[in-house]
Amino acid sequence: MTSQIPVVVAGALGRMGTEVVTAVVNSGDCELVGAIDNTPGKEGFDVGVEMGLKDLGVAVTADFEGCLCAVSQSARNSDQRAVLVDFTHPSVVFEHTRTAIAYGIHPVIGTTGLNSDQLSDLTEFSTKASMGGAVIPNFSVGMVLLQQAAAAAARFYNNAELIELHHNCKADAPSGTCIKTAELMEDLGKSFNQAEVDEYESLSGSRGGLRESGLRLHSLRLPGLVAHQEVIFGALGETYTLRHDTIDRSAYMAGVLLTVRKVGSLKQLVYGLERLI
Repeated sequence: MTSQIPVVVAGALGRMGTEVVTAVVNSGDCELVGAIDNTPGKEGFDVGVEMGLKDLGVAVTADFEGCLCAVSQSARNSDQRAVLVDFTHPSVVFEHTRTAIAYGIHPVIGTTGLNSDQLSDLTEFSTKASMGGAVIPNFSVGMVLLQQAAAAAARFYNNAELIELHHNCKADAPSGTCIKTAELMEDLGKSFNQAEVDEYESLSGSRGGLRESGLRLHSLRLPGLVAHQEVIFGALGETYTLRHDTIDRSAYMAGVLLTVRKVGSLKQLVYGLERLI
């Protein structure tokens, strides 16, 4: 029998973190061994009790590096290396990923906000350490399918804009998922949205964020939303719209668990769920 995969969840009491904790506990082949969260007044309390579940025997801690160090030491006696699932904040995600690799813990990063230079640095660092990891802007299989469809459609349309809509507690804009979609469309090496008029904005930012390829990305933040994305292509006499709606965060859990199960076989950092399915 193969032992369970030890999993640490960072951001354990957040919207995504609580979903991940529940999924890990109910998975059958994963074991929750750490719960990191800096919510005031929660340190030392059992994460399961704080979530309204049963006592899970895992106390909440705000000490990120201390938790990883302890898990790394205990995992040496297991035939499974530990995995960190991180849903925290863009300001700390780079250091979290690098620290996990340094401690021999496979990072599975759902936090967005890493830039291209940081991704390159982490990929090089993970390759030198022969430590697999995954940066996944979106864990939804449906979103992966949308991104592949958008990349295919980009071959036939020269005009396209992207719109992403999220809850108003999301810190970064545009979303990592939207950026990833644009990158896949840009793999063709073509330019989009050739100017037809001398455009100007009477209100700065009205036309969204402009990428070097000519693609424009628009971000909406409103309470009541979860995560949504549209890619709209236009041509003479027609438009073609791709849209994905996340109704509940539980939609991401199949992708999270798939990544947790596969990341141990990787030897470097990969970017995007499509690399694993």
